[in-house]
Parts: sequence; structure tokens; C-alpha cells
Amino acid sequence: MNIGVIGGSGFIGSHVVDKLMEVGHEVTVFDIKKPHRSDVPHTNIEITDLPKTTVALTGSYDAVYLLAAVADVNDVQRNPVEASAVNIMGVANVLEAARRNSIGRVILASTVWVYGLTSQDNGDEDSPIHLTKAEHIYTSQKVSAELICHSYRAMYGQEFTILRYGVPYGPRARGGTVLATFVQRALNNQPLSIFGEGTQGRGFIYVEDLAKGNVAALQEVARNQTYNLEGKRLVSVREVAETVRQVLGNVTIEYKEARTADFGGKLVSAEKARRELGWQPTVDFEEGARNYIAWYQQQMPGKKA
Repeated sequence: MNIGVIGGSGFIGSHVVDKLMEVGHEVTVFDIKKPHRSDVPHTNIEITDLPKTTVALTGSYDAVYLLAAVADVNDVQRNPVEASAVNIMGVANVLEAARRNSIGRVILASTVWVYGLTSQDNGDEDSPIHLTKAEHIYTSQKVSAELICHSYRAMYGQEFTILRYGVPYGPRARGGTVLATFVQRALNNQPLSIFGEGTQGRGFIYVEDLAKGNVAALQEVARNQTYNLEGKRLVSVREVAETVRQVLGNVTIEYKEARTADFGGKLVSAEKARRELGWQPTVDFEEGARNYIAWYQQQMPGKKA
């Protein structure tokens, strides 16, 4: 298949590109940054600009992944309007460009944060979403993006697949993720800051498992469907800090006031992805964290893994 990956130079996108190419797909990276690897075509794209996006996506693509987003919730909180331009209008622009260019399917990266809007203790793809429970702008942006996908399917026949990610981690992680932040601070002899009591649960998903789930979503059964790509279990923020301390040694952990509208975390089922796509996560958090820390240390001048 001829596949485009918008955001293919980023943390998750670079691994998705690797896995797509491993199984023989033709891949083009669309990003403002150069790709991780040199053997893949690269085109600059600005998804907040519809005419430029439409031109960039000309090329008979069977499917396009939309992974580019303002994904750091702290950045979203600081700059809600700018983030909405990317996370909402950017999605609409890509869907419209796909419609105009007859692209078979848009595969959207969403988030399990949407389950903060359900009253159920556990979350699956059929859980009812209550808009009145919306608190964080990031969650509202992602729900909006999903709704636009459904509307484009209903009105224009533009097909989609929505993938709700758990918290990704692993090699090449950007600095804003909780594990990456904790590791960086620990190696700089700074305390690890936990907001609230640290009981917030996150379904951390190792990035290579996540990338395999993205590839699995190209199957025909995934057309116009939503899937959770979630980790093997809930991991508390406190456990993340304790794991970093266990691997790196003497690390101070400090507690701060809880953040406004922070997602407390829910157990989210990935059963549908297992049943329909044949996908399930294989890497447990401690193993993946050790892999990430070893990779990170290898990137540091004068450091050894």
C-alpha cells in the first residue's frame, strides 16, 4: 500500500514508519522536521493551512496517518487556542484534503483521555461519552476531532479509523512525557515532581507495541472503527517515579498540588483490538522503562548505558 504518515518524524510516527516499512509498504513522511531515517521520502506539511495540505497530499495514497498534534497537555493548557488550531482544524483540513484527493482512509491518533467523559469505571469503545463532563481542553479537542471524522464519513463518505492511545513511552520519546521528564530530572540530580498523591493511573503503552497496533489498523475490518491501543495494565505516576529511582539509584521524589482537570485514569479495554486486529501489547512497563532509560543514557555525551 502507498501510505502517508503526517507527523512521521516524531516520537510515535518514526516508529510507525519503521513498522510500515518492515512489512513492505511504500511510505512518505509528512512533517516539518526531517525523518528519523534517510531512506523514506519526505514532504513538508502545515496542517493548519488547507490549500498547502491539499497540495502536499496529492499522490494516490491508500491511507494517511494523522499523528501530528499538540500532544503535551501542559502545552495545551498554556496555549488552548493555538493547540485547537492544530488538534481540531488541522484534523478537518487533513480530512478535507483526503476527500479532495480521494485518499482511501485517514487513521487518526486519539487518546484514552476521552474516557474521562464517561461515568463507567472501565472504558471501552462503546462507553457513552458525556460532553457535560468535559474539563480539560485537550480532551475536548480530541473528542471534537473524532466527531469530525464521523461527520466526514456520514456527509462525504471519507473513511477513517480512530486509534485511542494510552500513554506512549520508549526510545525517541519527546521530553514532555512523564517518564522522559522523570529520567531527565533524575540524571540531572533534580527531584521528581508528582502532582497530587500520584495515584493517577496511566495505561502506558510501549512505543513499538503501539506502532504495531497502528500497522494492524490498516486491515479492512478497521474501516470506520475505533480501537483502544492501551497498555497491559494501569501504572500509577508514583510507580513511574519509583521505577526510575529503582533503575537509577538515589532519586528524590516530591509531591505538589494536583493539576486542574488532570485525568485520573481508568482501566481501558483493548479487547476489541485483540479480537478484530489480532493485536495486543507485549512489553510490561518496567521492561519498557529500562529500555528507554538505556536508550536515553546512550544519547548523553560521556554517558554509558
